[in-house]
Amino acid sequence: MAEILSAIPTSGGPYFWAYMLAPPEHAPFFAWITGWFNLIGQIAVTTGIDFGLANLISITASVSNGYQATAGRTLAILALILVSHVAVNLISVRRLRLMIYTSIALNTLGVVCMVVAVLAKAKTHQSAAFVFGKFFDGTGEDGPGWSIRASPAYVAACGVLMSQYTILGYDASAHLCEETRKAVRHAPVGLLSAIAASTGMGFFLIIGMLFSIEDFEAVRTSPLPVLKILTDACGEGGGLTSNSRMMFAFARDGGIPHRLHIIDARFKSPIRTVLFGAVCSFLLALPVLGSQAAYNGTTSIATIGLYISYGIPIAMTLAYPHNFKRGPFRLGRASKIIAAIACLWIGILTVVFCLPVVNPVTSQTFNYTSAALGIVGLYAFASWFLWARRWFTGRCRDHCRVCIRQLDFLGEGMVGRTDSTDSEGRHDRHHRLKSSESTGLKRTDQKTNITVSRDIDVEIREYEGL
Repeated sequence: MAEILSAIPTSGGPYFWAYMLAPPEHAPFFAWITGWFNLIGQIAVTTGIDFGLANLISITASVSNGYQATAGRTLAILALILVSHVAVNLISVRRLRLMIYTSIALNTLGVVCMVVAVLAKAKTHQSAAFVFGKFFDGTGEDGPGWSIRASPAYVAACGVLMSQYTILGYDASAHLCEETRKAVRHAPVGLLSAIAASTGMGFFLIIGMLFSIEDFEAVRTSPLPVLKILTDACGEGGGLTSNSRMMFAFARDGGIPHRLHIIDARFKSPIRTVLFGAVCSFLLALPVLGSQAAYNGTTSIATIGLYISYGIPIAMTLAYPHNFKRGPFRLGRASKIIAAIACLWIGILTVVFCLPVVNPVTSQTFNYTSAALGIVGLYAFASWFLWARRWFTGRCRDHCRVCIRQLDFLGEGMVGRTDSTDSEGRHDRHHRLKSSESTGLKRTDQKTNITVSRDIDVEIREYEGL
């Protein structure tokens, strides 16, 4: 994905990648399907993160002051969290950048301090054999779990969900790249470094928590195990931005109501998509109040929806390699191998995360992920064949201007989309035109018959001013 992002740096992310990498005659179709899976994934991941935070706040408040955590109160806390996120997105891009840097520092420092504190305060510590060798099957509610009815491997596969969900959101760098300087180089590095940092800090946090468990049974049965570990050790004292940018780009290209892509003149931000994303996330949280299985379903929907949207453009690079003209960030000979492994892994995750997690399977424990994704898939395919194919083109001129501007800034030449055919009879999807030194450069897009006229120097000055 980092390699694709370097070649196609736009806020549309996966759905525009799919458009650029697919055969010209099917490009709008793949963009439409990818966009809808990415959209539902973005909404679900915001719901999962914010509801998890609301639940954490609600249960934490009930530890020592008599507060009673109820579904209604948790929902009210969720609403306040979403409102706070909307407020944050009203801030200018430069101030938002400072907040992001501050958040990174606080998260890193907070994790380190918390792990050091809990390890120091814990009265007893678990052994390395317990931390790295103990296997516990918690999938059985009133009897044997799936390790007995199926196999331990099944339980382990179900456990992969939270790790995949935790490092989810690789496309955030893409959705914000139009607000990033030299995104063709910096965005791929940001994508990879974010995954590496999340993996490292997450592993450090989990290991610290596991070593600090004092009463395994009490922790296992607690509604919030991490809080139980902390209170046992220390006593009882103490994603909407990426979402909105993806919706902004999808609305700009007509995938969702066009009015959502309008930039507010006062706040310089797509306020309508921010509000739309917050409302959708709140509505998706309503079923979560009924059961824990619904929350697991939400995280599964987020994970599968986003991974499918990631997998389609990656698969396009394998199926149509002549359409993929790489940018400054390249994987070399390992590119196809990594892409094939990624597609295989996404296929496995899609199947596993639709399987039931808790045994026995009832209306409260059933994994409704397959039903939810089925509805999204049915809508995406049906809407395409019934009406969207008549008007959805999958691209916006602004996307091409962003790619051209970023590549020209680094001297990589212009990238345009044409339906021309090369010497081997194949469609040349990324026709590279060398930047002219003249001040007036015109290019006609063969698909939309739109002539783009621009001054290279003006474009670069605009880009440097971002």
